[in-house]
Amino acid sequence: MASKRDYYEVLAVERNADADALKKAFRKQAMQYHPDRNPGDKEAEDKFKESSEAYEVLSDPDRRARYDRFGHQGVEGFGGSGGFNNININDIFGEIFGDMFGGGRGRGRARNRGADLRYNLELTFEEAAFGSEVTVKIPRPKRCEACEGTGSKSKQQRQCPTCGGAGEVRFTQGFFAVARTCSQCGGTGQVVADPCKDCKGAGKTESVSELSVKIPPGVDTGTRVRLAGEGEPGEQGGPAGDLYVVVHVKEHPLFHREEYEVFCEVPISFVQATLGAQLEVPTLDGMVKMKIPEGTQSGKIFRLKGKGIPHLQSTSRGDQHVRVVVETPQNLNHKQRDLLAQFAEASGENVNPQSKSFFDKVKDLLNK
Repeated sequence: MASKRDYYEVLAVERNADADALKKAFRKQAMQYHPDRNPGDKEAEDKFKESSEAYEVLSDPDRRARYDRFGHQGVEGFGGSGGFNNININDIFGEIFGDMFGGGRGRGRARNRGADLRYNLELTFEEAAFGSEVTVKIPRPKRCEACEGTGSKSKQQRQCPTCGGAGEVRFTQGFFAVARTCSQCGGTGQVVADPCKDCKGAGKTESVSELSVKIPPGVDTGTRVRLAGEGEPGEQGGPAGDLYVVVHVKEHPLFHREEYEVFCEVPISFVQATLGAQLEVPTLDGMVKMKIPEGTQSGKIFRLKGKGIPHLQSTSRGDQHVRVVVETPQNLNHKQRDLLAQFAEASGENVNPQSKSFFDKVKDLLNK
């Protein structure tokens, strides 16, 4: 018979590995070698047994100390040779494989809580910026009033005959005992003997609910607003789940946002850019005056402090950034063309197409 491998080697961890590292290593091997994932594979089953035994010993501080001091002989007869620490093993199996491994009773109680619901809410740019209160219609089950959500006409339940009230059914699979959530009671340990006529034993009925939702200022696409207890009612009188309202913000024809900053473009004329001007520009608060200094270039960005998006749960606001775009005059009449030509001549400019001189400059740079 081959000698046992070192437990640390089995799990591929250092000898000073902490509990989290051990758990992570065992989880990885359990996922890879579990018999249910490798039916008929004797080698995988042996490796699973080996890693389970290694984790069972090293996850217990006392047995790990004995193993570190005396090796395999130090843990023989203490669960290190095929025995299993049910609490540790079942807990980690539950995390990896769900209902197949233990913990069924605890999860059964959690199932009494109703499911969470999601509602997608579309808002305008301004509603998202400044907040709003909207009414939404949610199709959802509601708690049956006749049986008070128990599903029972007498409002009483009896112990599940399949699991005996434990909420789980234990059985032996291969070389160790596992537990499944009871399929008859869903893990609650209780069943309905006399189903309610109104809800047919479900404990809830279909309905459409109208809810008022307060949207705080500053939300953006993807923001979730939680309404506690407004989800589906719980099974057999359990607490209701929550409703999550997920925001989607419509695009605005003038503005776009990045975090709490607002951006927009404003066209200005050639004359305004050259001589300067006082403009009225749009903001979320309405039109405001903005000074354009003399000689402003196209693409120049001006900042309007405090005209952006309000910060969530704060009184501060972002800024608005206005990018001016100089519009080139089109369809000039003869007088306008003559005046521009005179201006160019007075400025010493070449009235021939600028593109020619530009490309001449490029050629000069490339030929250096």
